[in-house]
This record gives sequence, C-alpha cells and structure tokens, in this order.
Amino acid sequence: MKKIKSEIGGEGNGGVILNESHLGRDSLVASALVLNHLAHSNLPLNEILKNIPRFIMIKDKITIQNDINFDWIKNNLINEDVAFNDHDGLKILWKDKWVHIRKSNTEPIIRIISEAKNFEIAESLVNSIKKLVK
Repeated sequence: MKKIKSEIGGEGNGGVILNESHLGRDSLVASALVLNHLAHSNLPLNEILKNIPRFIMIKDKITIQNDINFDWIKNNLINEDVAFNDHDGLKILWKDKWVHIRKSNTEPIIRIISEAKNFEIAESLVNSIKKLVK
C-alpha cells in the first residue's frame, strides 16, 4: 500500500486496512467504513448488498515433497483465455473466476485459493490444480 500509495487495502481473510488510520488490519476501522457508507447512502444494508457481486471462495492445501513447477501449470492452461500473475506464487485469472497457488514458507504444502460465482466452479478450480500438481 505504501509503494502504490493506496488509500484502502485488504487481505483474503477479510481484514481491512485504511491508510488514513494505520497500515494494519483493523476490524473497528472496517466497521466504521460500513457504518459511514450506510449513513451516506440512505439505503438499508440489504439494498446495498444487492448491488455487490457475490462470489464463493474456497481455501485448500495439499502436501508436497518438491518444488512446484508454475511454468508447467501455465503451459497446461495456455489454450484457455487466462491471464497469469506470478507476483506471489501463481494466480490464474479468467474473466469471472480465479485460482491462486502459493507454496508455504513454513510448511511442506501449497495453498490453493479459488473464487467463482458458485461453489461447484470454485471447487472444480481447486480440484483441477490438485490434479496438475500431483
């Protein structure tokens, strides 16, 4: 956030970070942002939520013995309409879904996180990565 001068950020666990307050996750700041939005929008929360896209996130992990070959995974998906981000592990992005694969720094595992419009698609993303890795 410092590097790109971001005003707000967050983490996959739902933590909200507001630069104006401090650069750490803060549930009270997150609550204040929601309450502020409610006060200024003059809409009930259920109406606000109707305008926010809903996605399902699945977090999983598998034990590995060796390094993971991200290039091999990319090559197996190259014919699909995808984008890759290898800033922290490998994130594979489609138009309406994504999966992130990251080797743990402290355990012999890789973490697999997917997000899609429904559980079945999110689960299939995780399972397809598991097949490619094993």
